[in-house]
Amino acid sequence: MNKPGDEIEDMGNDNGLLLVLSGPSGVGKGTVCSALRQRMKDIVYSVSVTTRAPRAGEVDGVNYFFRTKQEFERMIEQDELLEWAEYVGNYYGTPRRFVEETLASGRDVILEIEVQGAMQVKRKFPQGIFLFLAPPDLEELKNRIVGRGTENEEAVRKRMEAALAELELMNQYDYVVVNDEVGQACRRIEAIIIAEHLRKDRQIHKFRKWLKEE
Repeated sequence: MNKPGDEIEDMGNDNGLLLVLSGPSGVGKGTVCSALRQRMKDIVYSVSVTTRAPRAGEVDGVNYFFRTKQEFERMIEQDELLEWAEYVGNYYGTPRRFVEETLASGRDVILEIEVQGAMQVKRKFPQGIFLFLAPPDLEELKNRIVGRGTENEEAVRKRMEAALAELELMNQYDYVVVNDEVGQACRRIEAIIIAEHLRKDRQIHKFRKWLKEE
């Protein structure tokens, strides 16, 4: 088990890919992630832990693990989270052991997390694949947030301010995918995943005997 602050060890080229999908609130991360998992059945979704209240239709252990603030803070103290962040008054985090064990088994893991959390993961696991999901424009982003019907005017204002700050961090990611249409966004991400699996450094060890390198 890694100590707090340690990077996760790169356990070999046969490991799964850690895919980190993030972007501003309201950009459609959950919708795109769900659609992508329907297209690519082998991807393992890492369910996040949060202290926010469930939205209509959300199920504990499926959409999120819903925990109290006290329970979440205990998880932080015991180093049970790969990353965590406080966002608009609520905590969000990723269970650490599940991710490590799944990658070691050779399966890809996708994290659908906030930008703050993605930056923590990047420090601990820089070999991950970091995908920034962007809106077509800011007006569309605001319309999506308002369209949820769950945010008051002040909450919408705060989320838009946070979105502008998050867009500034786009250059910390490997890829930027515009979510103008869900199916198209999924096809773009699928192409990225296929290409990453075909990278030379993930494939060449399979052919070293042919190349007389071992």
